[in-house]
Amino acid sequence: MVGRPVVLWEIIGPHQAVARASSGPDVGARPPAFDLDVVLQKWSIPVPVGSRWVSAPGPTADAWVVAPVRTRPPAGPPGGRERRSRERLALELAGLAIGAIASTTQPHQGSVEPTPAMLAQRVGNPLTAARAALQLSMESIGRWVDLAADRRLSLLDDLGQVLDDLDRTSEMLRAMKDTARKGALTARAERGGRFDAVRVVRSCLTLERRLLRDRGIELEFSTTLESLYLKGDSNALFDLLVSLVRTAADPSGGAATAVRVGLDQKGKDLELVIQGGAALADFEKVRSVTEDVFSGTVKVAQGSGTTLTIALPLPPQREADRHT
Repeated sequence: MVGRPVVLWEIIGPHQAVARASSGPDVGARPPAFDLDVVLQKWSIPVPVGSRWVSAPGPTADAWVVAPVRTRPPAGPPGGRERRSRERLALELAGLAIGAIASTTQPHQGSVEPTPAMLAQRVGNPLTAARAALQLSMESIGRWVDLAADRRLSLLDDLGQVLDDLDRTSEMLRAMKDTARKGALTARAERGGRFDAVRVVRSCLTLERRLLRDRGIELEFSTTLESLYLKGDSNALFDLLVSLVRTAADPSGGAATAVRVGLDQKGKDLELVIQGGAALADFEKVRSVTEDVFSGTVKVAQGSGTTLTIALPLPPQREADRHT
């Protein structure tokens, strides 16, 4: 760190600090005239047993830079004026990095490995709070009479797009939680996993539509279906559709054209049709996923563009599916 050796210390008892690791060969040896516990006590900093600290030599022979190992960054400097040295800032970053690694690689005793549904819930909670805060901000801007009308409308439009993004992401997380609760988030066809294919397709396309719109490409989706369940892996369908939509929208070699996606039930199959201007890049990969994961079929028609038709066999729909 900044060209100087760094030592990682652990407080094992009152007035007892031991070196646990070093970037140099001196691990286990206390640097001359340096007592971490004495220094911290002199600064009136609490030194709890079990805490860890990193230290490095300072700019002079009798100076040392010390920072705690932590998982949260420290508060900003008073008045917003940065007074910490380059060495101190670098060591603070080292302590944060070590703390982050420790928090992910050494779970607390008795902790349970989070399920996909738990992870989706953890991500969704901050999104819900962010959405509420964003709505309050939009209401405040709407009442801001001192702001020019055109500027107010521009701000509200920008914030409205962010709100739409939050809603789309929340919808995708809800789909993930629903599939995860059914044990199908990572299930393959042989494990008999079931998921709502219509919801997965909608979630995928709402996210892709915004990305394509930024590139000036329209994504059109048509369906009359509300809910139909498939057997297989929801992630595989999501990833397959993302790949197909982006390939269909690829304008290389010509002008960008709109991408059209249709979803319909044809007899005992769920039919997914993707139309675009670009040729299909990897037909074998598409066929492999369609056949191996869903026991389906795929057809390609070339004309002014490319039309891909994927037929996925539907398992018997359950009454519980319709209630869900």
